[in-house]
Amino acid sequence: MNLPMYTFVARDENSSVYAEVSKILVSTGHWKRLKKDNPRFNLMLGERNRLPFGRLGHEPGLVQLVNYYRGADKLCRKASLVKLIKTSPELSDSCSWFPESYIIYPTNLNTPVAPAKNGISHMKSNPKTDEREVFLASYHQKRENGDGTVWIAKSSAGAKGAGILISSDANQLLEYIDNQGQVHVIQKYLEKPLLLEPGHRKFDIRSWVLVDHQYNIYLYREGVLRTASEPYNSSDFQDKTSHLTNHCIQKEHSQNYGRYEEGKRDIKQIIRSCLVCIEPAISTKHLSYQSFQLFGFDFMVDETLKVWLIEINGAPACAQKLYPELCQGIVDVAISSVFSLTDSSLSSASSACSSPKPRPAYQQGPFIKLSVCLSSATQELQAKMGRSPLVAPKMCSMEREWGKEITKRPLKSEMAS
Repeated sequence: MNLPMYTFVARDENSSVYAEVSKILVSTGHWKRLKKDNPRFNLMLGERNRLPFGRLGHEPGLVQLVNYYRGADKLCRKASLVKLIKTSPELSDSCSWFPESYIIYPTNLNTPVAPAKNGISHMKSNPKTDEREVFLASYHQKRENGDGTVWIAKSSAGAKGAGILISSDANQLLEYIDNQGQVHVIQKYLEKPLLLEPGHRKFDIRSWVLVDHQYNIYLYREGVLRTASEPYNSSDFQDKTSHLTNHCIQKEHSQNYGRYEEGKRDIKQIIRSCLVCIEPAISTKHLSYQSFQLFGFDFMVDETLKVWLIEINGAPACAQKLYPELCQGIVDVAISSVFSLTDSSLSSASSACSSPKPRPAYQQGPFIKLSVCLSSATQELQAKMGRSPLVAPKMCSMEREWGKEITKRPLKSEMAS
């Protein structure tokens, strides 16, 4: 029996995850790695911010798959995530799991400022509206009410702890951002986090989520606790080692805290909510190529055991010890479901203008399936809201106080942003 030979290109030389995926593919004997500029490939393992999406799906007789969804930055950039949560009806009704957040632009960028009215945020049609006045109104109100005044400023595109300031001084936070060259998010700091004992240390939870070409969502069974290297000290926010978590796995606690069979119900629901919201905008269902993507969802838990979404990473790394299982799972679930190793020829699997006929993507290996083809769930949700399931959801102009919103008519300009 002559099994088909598939081809792939690997353009991201800095991704340890996809370096491991490449090794696994080659080791099967059914995948051949081509030079990265070769257009005649089945699979592209590309760089997240430099993918030629417009060139994909135009090679006759080839099914082409790429490892990122175009437009997924709506979730993965901090400012875009804040805007999405504030303006999307699908998320704004259930966003109690996301800390109060505001988008702030440095004054040297000359962006319009959103006025504060009774402490309520106005998301204007301009996609670069600064919310500093709204933030200040909320800051002073919380200070008067004794609700806590600690906030964290984070660069929208920052990673690995870069571009971060924690402070209870609103002016210090704004001055810090104004001296930067890019948009930041000011977010309410979780002042009473659940602490890991012994050691009295903060931690966050990294959950890896895989979305395949049919928009099935899988949660990796291994969750990792990333801990601060010093005990938590609520009176000293200058010591970042006690407030910012690192990428170390707490080996002594990994079995008790890191592994979960069913997963937290609230974590699963947050993951579903975020990915369902952007599905109509990023799905490749009607395109001539297919996508999959690995996401890293970062959560924190407060002292009341409430789970909070902190941010979403669109190109997450993982600990060395997890590479073999995680990457084998990516190959089995996201790649082999498109390119089955059968005796049929590649060209008969699908034409360049149609979706491939995949093997059933069963719950398997290290992944827990959270949903099956969420497009049907999205269609039901959109039908209830009076929208066509084939049209991306309209962003709505919205007056919003956290936990309360008044939806106005959709604005055409917001669709373009």
